[in-house]
Amino acid sequence: MLNAAFMVPHPPMIVPEVGRGGEKQIEETTRAYTRVADMIAGLEPETIIITSPHATMYSDYFHISPGNGARGSFSRFSAGEVSFFEEYDTELVEEISELSYEKGFPAGTLGDVDRNLDHGTMVPLWFVRRKYKGGRIVRIGLSGLPLADHYRLGMIIKEAIDKVGRSAVIIASGDLSHKLQTYGPYGYAPEGPVYDNRIMDVCERAAFGELFDFDEAFCEKAAECGHRSFVIMAGAFDGLKVSATRLSHQDVTGVGYGICTFVPGSPDEKRHFLDEYLRGIEDRIKKSRQNADPYVRLAYESLESYILSKKVIPVPEGLPEEMLTDKAGAFVSIHKQGKLRGCIGTIGPTQDNIASEIIHNAISASTRDPRFDPIRPDEIALLEVNVDVLMEPEDIASMDELDVKRYGVIVSSGRKRGLLLPDLDGVDTVEEQVSIAMQKGGITEDDDIHLQRFEVIRHT
Repeated sequence: MLNAAFMVPHPPMIVPEVGRGGEKQIEETTRAYTRVADMIAGLEPETIIITSPHATMYSDYFHISPGNGARGSFSRFSAGEVSFFEEYDTELVEEISELSYEKGFPAGTLGDVDRNLDHGTMVPLWFVRRKYKGGRIVRIGLSGLPLADHYRLGMIIKEAIDKVGRSAVIIASGDLSHKLQTYGPYGYAPEGPVYDNRIMDVCERAAFGELFDFDEAFCEKAAECGHRSFVIMAGAFDGLKVSATRLSHQDVTGVGYGICTFVPGSPDEKRHFLDEYLRGIEDRIKKSRQNADPYVRLAYESLESYILSKKVIPVPEGLPEEMLTDKAGAFVSIHKQGKLRGCIGTIGPTQDNIASEIIHNAISASTRDPRFDPIRPDEIALLEVNVDVLMEPEDIASMDELDVKRYGVIVSSGRKRGLLLPDLDGVDTVEEQVSIAMQKGGITEDDDIHLQRFEVIRHT
């Protein structure tokens, strides 16, 4: 059974051999960490599951460290004398991997094998091993997948714990914002303190459903480290009452360090937060689809028909005249829970009309984008679709004639060509826009380039 879980930071400087006196400025965090170690020692778990932002990480897969065990030390922090050898709970690792496979969930031991423990794992173990020598570990990395998938992984971990019959604890390793003070190593951002205050409030109330409310762009501006780690931990408590205790929060180094403990209680049907979150998304998307314009509705109908039955729909009746008579390039962009799930389009017209262009590009975006697996039928209700109809490109002499919000860009060099649409989240400067377009086209800085700009009519 899952006996408890802990939200902890992982600053290497908290280890005296690394900090060399600097650790004294975070003594409050050290005292709280010691309480966590005492609590784990009292529980005597057979397995300690650690989720770490610094373990092997993939954009679309959760990596569970394979093998019988791993070594590590703080040598990269000039303290190689502080070292570890940890045995893995291979049976529990296998059970988590098998359950993930059965559910079609992207988690397991595939991928690169890192035999060295990361500091996100070793800092918690430094405290734990001073108090408790027992228990094998399971080390799990995060991913670039949506928060809902991190929560779902926590649910799978809990199911595996119960099936194997382990007494276990989860350590959710992760710092908070890295942008809390102007003198800190990463500087200051106003989102930093807001993130720290929000996450500590959510965790001390065990209000885990609110973890989904943290916008990805906000988290990026706050430069948080452990949010997805905390979401995995929360998923392990799905459907259970939780007793939460806040032990400490410090921001004196410019990085937030928060420590909370969580102890499971009795079942509570009101705490199935993932179901509640997904229902909210589905309801919102359903209303959005009902109010969508003909361009977006056509993209939805096209991808849904192809995903469910492999049928390409004919151009339907009743569309606006321009969709049937005009020709233009079009891009179909698909997002799922705020994450891009597919985007493919045409720079110029390849079909008889805009409607046919949208039908074919919606199919390509949902099933043939090489960056993603084809969209599954169970994902359809969670998809948000945009359609961009491209205006005729025009040649420009320099980047001075671009506007990242108004114009898309086409960068050409010989037969190589890369395109980026305008007004995209996370692309804030013309330089970024051109650089990304060059990368997409395989164009290097040494190549002679030709620039074009274009406008789009965006349908959302």
